[in-house]
Amino acid sequence: MSDIIETRPIVVSQNEAQPKLVRLPDFGVGDKPTVTISIVTAIACLGLWWLVAKLGLVSHLFLPRPDEVLTQIGVVYRDGYAGASLSEHILASLFRIIVAAAIAIVVGIPVGLLMGLNRWAKGVLDTPIEFYWPLPPLSYLPLMIIWLGIGETSKITLLVLAMFAPICLSAQAGVRSLPLERVNAARSLGASRLQLFFAVVLPSALPEILTGVRIAFGIGWGTLVAAELIASTRGIGFMIMSASQFLATDVVFVGIGIIAVCAFAFSAGIRILEAVLVPWKGKL
Repeated sequence: MSDIIETRPIVVSQNEAQPKLVRLPDFGVGDKPTVTISIVTAIACLGLWWLVAKLGLVSHLFLPRPDEVLTQIGVVYRDGYAGASLSEHILASLFRIIVAAAIAIVVGIPVGLLMGLNRWAKGVLDTPIEFYWPLPPLSYLPLMIIWLGIGETSKITLLVLAMFAPICLSAQAGVRSLPLERVNAARSLGASRLQLFFAVVLPSALPEILTGVRIAFGIGWGTLVAAELIASTRGIGFMIMSASQFLATDVVFVGIGIIAVCAFAFSAGIRILEAVLVPWKGKL
């Protein structure tokens, strides 16, 4: 008599068969937008400024109200300042900062990449860059005047020196942070030196390079006032310094506001460029 084994089908519910998805908690800022927080903070700062000026906690000579600064913008736009219109001041500053940034980018990125790829280049160039990079631009401003005169060349050179170092060092850091596994994988697939540079090295260093460019623009705008001290008759920095000599604080605030708006626009443009060129940044 043979043994009969009865088997019953195992029924697995659909809920038990599907894997459970676990959402990892965010780290750092996360993906949630911060625009609302920034807008509320800006409004709060303006409100605090208005309140302090309205209550007279600071002398009106040193701190005008926000509405007075807005009124002064209209006056400067209509009548100009120091023998030039507002558009002429803005265009003069934009010309200097754009030309200086173009030179710093064209020279700084290749030099930084070379320093990251070649130890001789790093050994030779690292010393002079690290020597002048911590110096404030005002410290070598007299040398620019002595060597290059009081024309546009000295102003643009001062801005180039201020913007060159962060771009160059960021490009070098981008190469140095390249994972060796990517290089070995490209070599194992038969990539030439040229293909390795354009397909692996440059894309990997691009996020650092764009960050360096954004930092350089911030430093450039900060150096602009010093650059326009050199016998200028046009420019936002010149307008600020000229107004400060006559205690025209509202005009000083107008100039500071224009520089802030221009700097924010340049920074936003670079962020958009980052989103287009390196959409993988922060996601790997």
